[in-house]
This record gives sequence, structure tokens and C-alpha cells, in this order.
Amino acid sequence: MSVGFIGLGQMGAPMARHLTGGGLTVFDTRAEAAAPLVKAGARAAKSVAEAAAHADLVSIMVRDDDQVMEVGEEVLASARPGTVLAIHSTIRAGTAEELAGKARKYEIEVVDAPVSGGFMGASAGSLAVMVGGTDEAFERCREPFGAWAGLVLHMGPVGAGTRTKLARNLLHFVSFTAAAEAQRLAEASGVSLRKLGRVVRHTDAITGGAGSIMLRPTTAPMQPDDDLYDILRHTRDLGEKDLSLALELAGELGVDAPFARLALERFGTGLGLTGGTG
Repeated sequence: MSVGFIGLGQMGAPMARHLTGGGLTVFDTRAEAAAPLVKAGARAAKSVAEAAAHADLVSIMVRDDDQVMEVGEEVLASARPGTVLAIHSTIRAGTAEELAGKARKYEIEVVDAPVSGGFMGASAGSLAVMVGGTDEAFERCREPFGAWAGLVLHMGPVGAGTRTKLARNLLHFVSFTAAAEAQRLAEASGVSLRKLGRVVRHTDAITGGAGSIMLRPTTAPMQPDDDLYDILRHTRDLGEKDLSLALELAGELGVDAPFARLALERFGTGLGLTGGTG
């Protein structure tokens, strides 16, 4: 597929770099952002319209909802019928749905395809991309997305990719606040925060971190005959014990630990279990 890539910032530029071996056209409002990609084999467009005019797939990686709508409408006015417009920015799901509605009269398909994995994943070509759109549009995007992603998943209709990304980022950024609470407890205990960080990164790489318990297709209460019941019951018992010990230590040191208290309260029910502390 010939690809037009619009938005060559911290994420867009390394994503586009993985596509430079084919028919890639790039555009950014900063001409200098396109220069390394042109050197690698891409063609620089002078406008959004030029980047979209001859592309089978147009990827957008811009800042926010307003920019997505502005650039997206320019693409719709310039692209050929049958083009797929992919939105990689993290936006409201309703924005992608609105743009998809506008695209129908142009016979253009829109997919919302936000990514996860940061600059490191974009550089390595190992991002996860969560795609919302029709089956046909997804199949057309699968191969070009695979140039810069290690995981390409079809999440459902337009908007589903963005809803997945928002749920994923909720976990990501809430965990940062929990990490800050853990650091306060460690610091008050006289523990090296840098060494604690090394332990966390090492063991999360082994266990999968929070993702290791995301195995069920529902959040409904679990039945005792479920294959995961005994495993998660053991996880609940262990987690409630360790959270109780951490809260005991926090009390001794005068460290406020609201995340730990809330986690202890809701731990069991969050795993789909009844009984225990939560």
C-alpha cells in the first residue's frame, strides 16, 4: 500500500521510519521533521492534501481532538474513494466516530488505531496498536501497521480502539500514583528508591505486572468451577496479607497510604471473588 503519514513528532517520526522502504509520503508543519525520512527514501509533501491525494492509507499522529478533526477533514477532501484514514492520536472515541460519519459520503473508511509502547516501542517497531473499524478496513491496515507494531489487534467498530487505549492508560497512570505511594513507604523505611525501582522493573518483566491478572472475559463474580478460581483465590489471599502488612508498616512510620487502603478494601471483588477482606 502507498501510505501518507501526517504528524512527525516524537511518536510519528519513528513509526513512519519503518515504512520508508515502500511508497511513503510524509507531511509535518515543520519541514525539518520530514528531512531524515526523505533521506531514508520517503517523499515529502507540501500539504496534508498532497500527502493524502495518492495514498491507499493515510495515518494521522497529531496532538489532540481538534487537530485530528482539522487534519482529518482535509484528508477527506483530498483522498480517493477507498482510502483508509487511520487516527493514531489518543482522543475521544466520539471524535473518531464523528469523523467516520463524515467519511462515508466520500467512500473513505476511518479506523481509530491508537498505539501503546511509547517512543521506545515506536523506534523498535514493537508498539501495540488497538484498531477500531470494519473488518475490511482492518485487513487492509494489518500489514502496514505491522511494520511498526509488534501487536496488531482488531478491537471492534470505530471507537473501540480508542476506548481500549483509554482503559489501558487508566491502568498505566493510576499505577504511577501507586508507585509514588510505594516510594514514600520505602523512603520512610530507609530503603533505596533506586534499588526498589530495579526490583519492580525486574520482577514485572517476569510476572507481567498488573496485566498478569487480566485473563477473564468478564468482571462478573467468578464461579467456583472456573479454571482460574483457585489461582485467583490464592492471589487474593496473598495480596490481602501483603497489603495488610504494608499498611501496618505505613502506620508505624506515619505514612499515609490511601491507595493501599482502597486496594485492600476492593482487592477480592476486583478479582471476581467474594469473601476475604474485600
